[in-house]
Formats: sequence, C-alpha cells, structure tokens
Amino acid sequence: MTLVHLAASAGYSTPPLWRILTKSGYFLGLSGAIGATVTHATTVRPALRAPGNERGDVEVLRRRTALYLAWAGVVLLVSGYFQLAGRVARAGKGMPFGEALTPGNIGDFLGAPAAKGAWVAQATVYVMQNVLLALASAALIALFLPRARRRLDALALTALPLSLAVTLVGAVPATAPKNADKTFDLVFDQIHIVSGTVWIGGLAVLAALTTTRGRLSAGAGALWADVWRRFSLVALVCVGAVLTSGLWMSWKHVGGIGQLWTTRYGFFLLVKILLVLAMVTAGGVNQLWLMPRIARARSADATGSLLHLTLRHFPKVVWAEVALGIAVLGVLPFLSGSARSEAGSPQPVTSAGIVTAGAALVLTLAASLYITVRTSDALARRGDVAVA
Repeated sequence: MTLVHLAASAGYSTPPLWRILTKSGYFLGLSGAIGATVTHATTVRPALRAPGNERGDVEVLRRRTALYLAWAGVVLLVSGYFQLAGRVARAGKGMPFGEALTPGNIGDFLGAPAAKGAWVAQATVYVMQNVLLALASAALIALFLPRARRRLDALALTALPLSLAVTLVGAVPATAPKNADKTFDLVFDQIHIVSGTVWIGGLAVLAALTTTRGRLSAGAGALWADVWRRFSLVALVCVGAVLTSGLWMSWKHVGGIGQLWTTRYGFFLLVKILLVLAMVTAGGVNQLWLMPRIARARSADATGSLLHLTLRHFPKVVWAEVALGIAVLGVLPFLSGSARSEAGSPQPVTSAGIVTAGAALVLTLAASLYITVRTSDALARRGDVAVA
C-alpha cells in the first residue's frame, strides 16, 4: 500500500508542520536535559572521581560537560515554550500557531478553569509543568557562568529531578483514570519516555564528550573505558524499559501484525520499531565486540590500543546510535491515533492470558539482556586468559 493510500486511512490525519517541529523539539529538549543529567550522575561523575585519573583530563571533561548541560538547558527552555504554544494552538479550535505564541493567548490558556468532574484544572497541571521546566532550565543555563561550573555536580543533580518532573507532572490526568488499563497506559507511557530520553540523551552527551580527545592525555583510555562500562549498564536498563513499555503500547494501538503496513499509524510505528532495533543492534556491537576488546586492552595495560578503542572505534558506533535516536524523535509526531481505530478493529481487552503472555515476553527479554552481559564478560575473560 502506498503512502497516498495510507494517508487516506480512516481515523488518521497528518500533523501540521508546526506540530511535527514542536513535538520532536520537545522530546529533543527532554532528551538533552534528562539524558545528560542522568548520565552525568550515573556515569561521568563517578568515572571522573575514580582514583588514578589525570587531573587535566578530569578538568577538560568537566568543562565540556558543563557547557553541554548549559546548552541542554537552553534547548529545553526554547522547546518547552514552543510545545506550550502548540498546546494553545490545539486547544484554540483552529487558532494559527503564530497567534498561539503570543503571551496573551498563552495566559488565557493557563488560566482556564477546571472542567466539570475534574479534580484539578488541566491548565494548573500545565502551569506546574512549565514552572518545573523553567527551574530545570535555569539550573542548567547557570553553568554558562565560570563560577557556577565549580558547582557542576550540585547543579546537575538539582536539574535531574526537576527535568524528570517535567514529563511526570505533565502526565498527571485532570480526571481519575476510568480503569486499570488507563492507569497502565499512563505508567508505561512515562516509562517509555524517561527510559528513551535517558538512552538517546546519554548517547548524545557522551558522543559530544569524545570530541575532546585531542586535549586528553595518552592515559585517558582507562578513564573512558570506565565511562563506557558504566553507561553500558545504564543503556541495558533503558533498552529493557523501552522494549517492555513498547510491547504494552503496541498491543494497545495495533490489533494485528498486518496493521503495521495497512494503516498509517502502523506504518510509522513500524518505522520507529526498525529504528529502535537498529539502535539495539548497534549497542549489541559495542557490548559484544568492542567492550570485550576494551577490557582486554585494559588488562594488558595496552595504553595506545585502549585509547584508540575508547575514543576512536567506540564513538563511531555511538554517533550512529545518536543519529538513529534523532530519527526516532522525528517519527514521534506522526504516531497519533491508533491503528486499531483506522482498521476498525475492536479495542483491546486485558485478560489473564494477555497478562501471562506479556509477563513471559518480559522475562524472556530480561533473560536475553542478562545473557548479553554475561557473554560480554566471558569474551573479555577469554581474552585475559589468552594474554596470560
């Protein structure tokens, strides 16, 4: 079926350009803020604090991290403003996006009263969300100031929960969920967003940090080996969360495999799935091929080889993952509606069988990720034995 035919699918309308740009930009901003702060807290900060690092290497990476986080704050603030204007335009029943950008229309939107039966006004939720967004952005933007960079860790750790709260608070429903399925939808949606932004944003910040290799010492390979080892564990958790939540969301919106190419929603979901699988494959290359080689070079104290692997080979694959991640963000605005609605399929009904099948898939996924880690460790140990 051609895209022209898919465009005519019932129940689907192609989003306008401003909607595509504002939604993709918003998730890009979230990825920059959440991904960079989480990666700093779990990967960069502890690696830099490890004993044996050259002081000059630590200072170079701290300065670059601070600069990246500062720009992430700018992107979050700008993208958040345009996302808010997009909400105003969608609520304005035909209001042009240009008019939605005006402070007056935004003020009217944020001052709207609660709907009948709502426990809180939806506008109040958006006010809280954007206040948190402004605070997170301010904490990050402060890192442009040289004096503030001395408090890099404190500012990054302050911005981390604020950035997470932006998406979590924004998802708070104004009315109570009708049933357990609606609650699961909210929970899995946020798991998907948070894990995806940590994964993509973490890859992006580390890829940016590798561009400092010309300023690092010959012994920086050991530092970067620690960075990649730590982030590999973070990425594995994110992959598991993305795939688990994605299984639920796909089942809710797609009634059968055939709907992936017979409906417009299904087509864009299929594109997203293929992009995510490509990211997983690239991560698998790093985990099963490069990480064991890095571990062997580190054990053999092969400084030159370790530096080449950690700052030449590894970043090439990471940059490819970043490009794929950005492509995923570009697809998100097209995932509106449901393939079930377009195809006229019945709405999904949760049953004991569905829950059992889902649990089996999740356990299989968890086992495969565990086996991946164990296999990577085994490959590294095999090399250690050969060297000995």
